[in-house]
Amino acid sequence: MRKDTAFWKQLKEEMIAAAPELGIDKLRVTTADPFLELKEQLVRHRELGHESGFEEPDLDLRTEPALIMPEARSIIAIAVAYPSKMKGAPVSEPGKRRGILSRSAWGEDYHQALRRRLTKLAEWIMERVPEAKLMSMVDTGALSDRAVAERAGIGWSGKNCSTLTPEWGSWVYLGEMITNLPLPPDQALLDGCGDCTLCIDACPTGALVGPGQLNAQKCISFVTQTKGIVEDEMMAKIGNRLYGCDTCQIVCPVNRKIDTRHHTELLPDPEVAKPLLRPLLTMGNREFREKFGSSSAAWRGRKPIQRNALIALGNFRDAESVPDVAAVLRNDPRPVLRATAAWALGRIGSPEAVEHLRDAQSSEKDDEVLSSIARALSL
Repeated sequence: MRKDTAFWKQLKEEMIAAAPELGIDKLRVTTADPFLELKEQLVRHRELGHESGFEEPDLDLRTEPALIMPEARSIIAIAVAYPSKMKGAPVSEPGKRRGILSRSAWGEDYHQALRRRLTKLAEWIMERVPEAKLMSMVDTGALSDRAVAERAGIGWSGKNCSTLTPEWGSWVYLGEMITNLPLPPDQALLDGCGDCTLCIDACPTGALVGPGQLNAQKCISFVTQTKGIVEDEMMAKIGNRLYGCDTCQIVCPVNRKIDTRHHTELLPDPEVAKPLLRPLLTMGNREFREKFGSSSAAWRGRKPIQRNALIALGNFRDAESVPDVAAVLRNDPRPVLRATAAWALGRIGSPEAVEHLRDAQSSEKDDEVLSSIARALSL
């Protein structure tokens, strides 16, 4: 690739100009240098026990692009804006209570949406530089999407641990492409949060332990994606969230009045993004895939969603759902769901709910479920 600096500068300018036609809302470039400051942060994060468990465990892979592509010279960062408001949202009412998916799970699974755009970008580059080497990643890659985006100037690092863009706030999906092309890098943006701490103050569980510092073990977004039994105190704070949590983004002043709707595949289906809770309890795998399979919320399967639906019904104290919740406690083969159903019945607290708990106490064999029943009866 014997091309001069002017060629790479021109290629980058043309790439940025072509981005909207490729479905990309913002494109910037950074070097493939190691992310040394990020590595220090990740080491401290691990030492404090604040990881979620979903991350790439190798900190070197997360911070050294050359380990992923030895020829790496640049990283292209992209952002795609998604909607923050739901038009025609169905009403949650007694007997027909509804849960909610976080905005990042509305519409088409963003992994697919961004991979499609990165594929188009790769084709655009290869037409002009056939010898280019390219490697794309979206969320599940080793590199930190946010660290790449922030060093490339897509946005700055918000105190809520989101990347905040001047144009679309934090309502953006991020992806990147490592390449051997020596593209000129962009400058990082200055911090735009100032003295604001609204996100930290609003976090329901105190998971934001400091500006840009998240204890994932306490974060509702991460907890809703786990598969085990959730602590009682945490369940009470989950509310009706079925997947993810948007609180720290909703209160952010940068995000106010931003609602980007020009990518139609990312618009929410209200019946998917805000589904009825009771039907979820008896939903089989096939029906779950048909309803939620195109959403990023489906990646952990139906069990977390069903568990979170039980939590939501308990938090609504929805007495009309007692027969449905009791059926889970009585019949479901999964101890996690039976234990959660017991908590939900205790939270509802009606005479009918208490009667079901006492009946289950006499027949249940699992120790954790029995413990949950006992706590529920003491509420």
